[in-house]
Amino acid sequence: MAQEGRNIDEQVVVGEQKGSVEWAILKRTRQLNTTASEEVLKLAEDLETWEKDDKTKLIVTQSAGDDVQMFYDGQFSSLNDIYTMYWLCYHIHTYKKTQVAIVDGICNFGSASLMFAMKFSVVTEKIDFATLEASLGFHTDCGFSYIHSRLPGHLGEFLALTGTRLNGKELVAVGMATHFVPSAKLVDLVARLWSLDSGDMDVVRSTIEEFSEKVELDKDSILNKLSIIDKCCSKESVKQIIQEFEAEGSKEGNEWVTPIMGFLKQSSPTGLKINLRSIREGRKQTLAECLKKEFRVSVNILRGTISNDAYEGARALTIDKDNRPGWNPATLDEVDDEKINLVFLPLEDDIIELRIPETEDNRWGGKYET
Repeated sequence: MAQEGRNIDEQVVVGEQKGSVEWAILKRTRQLNTTASEEVLKLAEDLETWEKDDKTKLIVTQSAGDDVQMFYDGQFSSLNDIYTMYWLCYHIHTYKKTQVAIVDGICNFGSASLMFAMKFSVVTEKIDFATLEASLGFHTDCGFSYIHSRLPGHLGEFLALTGTRLNGKELVAVGMATHFVPSAKLVDLVARLWSLDSGDMDVVRSTIEEFSEKVELDKDSILNKLSIIDKCCSKESVKQIIQEFEAEGSKEGNEWVTPIMGFLKQSSPTGLKINLRSIREGRKQTLAECLKKEFRVSVNILRGTISNDAYEGARALTIDKDNRPGWNPATLDEVDDEKINLVFLPLEDDIIELRIPETEDNRWGGKYET
């Protein structure tokens, strides 16, 4: 599964074990921590082993970051890589044993989908989370059409379309994370988790709560604008949503809308339309249905089925860094809604479709190897 010319030492899952606690640290030495192919496969193998091991009671994972350049240079665009990532997302969402995710930095794209799916997600004041995919011509994938569609009101559409950042307190407030722990207390929290000999949910919860703080939103938090967000993002189309934000932004006291408009107007028109549809479909879909849909969309986007915006976005924002993506089509009006339908259609070969285990006997079946 590793790509030729890559050094596996650059991207590894560092595993440690003490008693009944297993610790997985997603670590990359040369770049910001990522969720690339070797990490995904190693973490999948470890989680499978630990879930079947009667001695293992608690799993703790630490990670932050992602690297969109992988989509551009082919390091994370093979079918095997994408398939394994989605397969792992499903298993983390439905994992049998107690998991704790500790996130203390940037957490976007794939890494966010793995960390926020765990039973306990501990975040700090250093976390920086956003779904920025629309600015790259991509879509909110790896389970986020399921996660975002279950946020309060139309906050899910807002986050998927505008790339607005949430801090640790905000993530806890909307239910994407379970606990806010100041970064300075993490060393003590880690020591306490290491000392546990239990995977009991109540025991783990009470242990984390010893170090967590009650969340109080800052007065300028975007979550204090939910009434306006709901009004704008409940509109039928992306174009209507943008028009509503423009109207709100012209009102006194709504200066916070200006950067949102900037993101919307700079993002891929195709990506915006795909994101809006995916989040809204997610409200009526199960986790498995969302993942199967997202896998189809990811494959079709990376194949350039209707547009090459995903590669153009990566080039402009992370490779050449000229911040001048040449979207094609260039405007919302030019994006054919009938073509948007094409990226949501079942793949031509059923064997390629994401295979979600349908019975407990086949829980870890359906890996890309089979």
